[in-house]
Parts: sequence; C-alpha cells; structure tokens
Amino acid sequence: MSLRVAVQMDPIEKINITGDSTFALMLEAQARGHDMVVYGPEQMSLKDNHLTARVRPVRVRDEKGNHADLGAETRVDLATFDVVLMRQDPPFDMNYTTATHLLDRIHPKTLVVNDPTSVRNAPEKILVNEFPDLMPPTLVSRDRQEIEDFRAEHGDLVMKPLYGNGGAGVFQVGREDENFNGFFDLFAGLSREPWMIQKFLPAVKAGDKRIILVEGIAKGALNRVPAAGDIRANLVRGGAGQATDLTPREKEICARIGPVLKERGLIFVGIDVIDGNLTEINVTSPTGLRGIKRLGGLDLAVDIWDAIEHRLGRS
Repeated sequence: MSLRVAVQMDPIEKINITGDSTFALMLEAQARGHDMVVYGPEQMSLKDNHLTARVRPVRVRDEKGNHADLGAETRVDLATFDVVLMRQDPPFDMNYTTATHLLDRIHPKTLVVNDPTSVRNAPEKILVNEFPDLMPPTLVSRDRQEIEDFRAEHGDLVMKPLYGNGGAGVFQVGREDENFNGFFDLFAGLSREPWMIQKFLPAVKAGDKRIILVEGIAKGALNRVPAAGDIRANLVRGGAGQATDLTPREKEICARIGPVLKERGLIFVGIDVIDGNLTEINVTSPTGLRGIKRLGGLDLAVDIWDAIEHRLGRS
C-alpha cells in the first residue's frame, strides 16, 4: 500500500546525489510507489497546535544534474502523512533542536524517522558517551585546565565541535603543540558549547569505518581513508571509500549498542569506529548508503524502508 512520505531536508536542488543517503531513501520510496513531498525545516509552522509545512511534490531519478522534478508548493498538515523523514544536515543547533520539538507534535501518529525526542536527547557526540568502555579516552569540556590535564595524560588529541558535522572544525593537537592556545582562543570565541576531545588514534590513517545499523542491527559498512595530509576521513573532506567487513570487535560494539538504538526509535544510525574504538553515533542525518552500494554492498535503503513499513504494520 502506498504511503504518504514527507522528506524534511536541505534544498534538494543542491544535494550531491553521488553520496547523499537521503536521495537513496527517496529512490527506494519512489520504487515502492510511495508519494513524496519535500520541504525544509524553515518552512514549518505551528499554529493552534497544528504543524504545517509548505511542501512540494517530488519525483526523483538517478541522473546527476537532473535528479528531481518538483511540483507546485502547497501548505499541508504534516499530521496527515504516514512518514516524515527528518534528514536535514547538522550542525545540531537551536534551529535543529526546535525542529525536533515541532515534530514531537505529530510523532508517533505520523512516524518520524528518527524519533525526534531521541534525536534531541542523543546528538552524535553525546549518546556515544553512554558506552565509555567502547570508546577511546574522551573528554567533553571547554574548561582550559581540564583539557590541558587531559592532553598531559594522553598526548596527541583530536578536538571536535560538539555539535558539528562533516569533519568541519576538527583538528589534531599534540602534547607540546604550541598552537593549542591559539586554537583554544579561536574556537572559544566562535561558540559557547564544549568540545569533544579524544585521544588521537594513529590507526585512523588505515580508515575510519562507518557502520550502518537498521533497527539496531548492523547491515553494512564503509571504510573511509583520509586523504594525504589530513586526519579527517569524511568523504566530503576528500576521504576515499573502501569496501569492508566487520571485525569481531566491531560486531561486539554493534551488539552492545543496537538494543539501545532500537528501543529509542533510532531506526537509521551510522556509527564511526577507528581501530576497534567507537568514536561517534550519528543519529541526525547519517550518510553512507550510496557509498556502500557503489562498492558492491547491499542497497541498505531497502532495509530501512522495510523497517519503516514494519513499524507501520504495512509489511
């Protein structure tokens, strides 16, 4: 049976379909005969406790530069849809947080993927801290002395914006790095949030593995190798994707965190693992579907839509 699907995303005209997981989900939804509309979070309105959005019907095709046909814009009640895919990219700022509050008004009668309350309570660099024994040594702080003590204990560090994405603002700092004070002052002036600080793992040069979990079950993975002269393996930062399998340690990590993800309504999750260390749990707008399929893996958009339809009692 056809579903009514609303996709909350960044402007579809501007996406790079080569690596865009939202586009992969849309291709599969269309193949199943579901009706789709698209809109951005800035097009939502809440009036008299009714959540509406200005949406445009969309048809997609896997053709770079000609990948979407959009219809006329109308305002609709989002509660009339079966599914809303919350797929706008971070940063996880107050705009993102507000979007989760608004979508709480219609979920779960309208299934929001991922659960907006869980997304709000579990941004990528916060949820992961529930599993400290699976992680490298990690500190979340903006206290200079605490960070200095952590650097003295662990040596080379990686510092990341707590609510960033795509490798932006990520840098490595050594135990004796004289740039540390400059970095600290710069980033302290740019935001009021803490950083995530982790012990640097040299094995990142061999790859930062993105593992996709659907309903808490590992379904596929992509090894991302940083470009020369960079520690960031993100594909949008020049990292190269490689086909890969899961190690016993990675299977152990997935088995530990999987039930928690499923219980919280986090249907589509991407985790990052370096040398057997869990570094992030991505729940906002995970990527990796197109890369895994392109390198000979399964089309995991199929698994995600199977899970969505099962939750709706349509499978």
